[in-house]
Amino acid sequence: MNANTRRISLLAACLVPLLLIGCSESPAPSAKKEPEKPPEPVTGQSALFKMYQKARTWAPDAQVLKMNSMNVSGITAPPGKAGAWQATFTSANQGKMATYTYSVVEQEDVHKGVFPVGGSSSFSGSEGVDKPFEIQAVSVDSDAAYKTADEKAAEYDKQHPGMPITFQLERTNKYNVPTWRVIWGESVGTSNFSIYVDAMTGKFLDKMH
Repeated sequence: MNANTRRISLLAACLVPLLLIGCSESPAPSAKKEPEKPPEPVTGQSALFKMYQKARTWAPDAQVLKMNSMNVSGITAPPGKAGAWQATFTSANQGKMATYTYSVVEQEDVHKGVFPVGGSSSFSGSEGVDKPFEIQAVSVDSDAAYKTADEKAAEYDKQHPGMPITFQLERTNKYNVPTWRVIWGESVGTSNFSIYVDAMTGKFLDKMH
């Protein structure tokens, strides 16, 4: 092999690694980011379970005392769902109760996800008319409860179209089972019409005027 041939071979040997390095460092094509989905409202049962998981870390014997839907600005929710929910849980062992919210968005008055509202307070076995119950007793979700209630509210709907629908989950002496109170209006205090639905069976219980 003459000198020129050796120089060409040496140059080729030097270039091959450089070419390989260049190939290995070629940037991979970036994957297209899918647009973020807008937050979606959730049913009461879904929100209750998320808050219950947090309540269990506060008290392993946590029971549900009550829950209500919350209106959240910017979230349009079909009847049976809401952008946020608030629930209160009790602990017989601690003699206390604690309240949490679950929201699909972060806003000034409510935090995204599960968040405690204040600290725990004393509990003596009942809170007004409300009595605690096991979460397993809530077999019927809020959207199903609304369908049952709406069948009994046809006449009221005709006379009061477009009213907001809110929900309250509770157990009182009147029925002694957890019930969904489907409320036509912003709250119990401002409404003159609501319907009770059994949260265990989904059956219509009563109509309140």
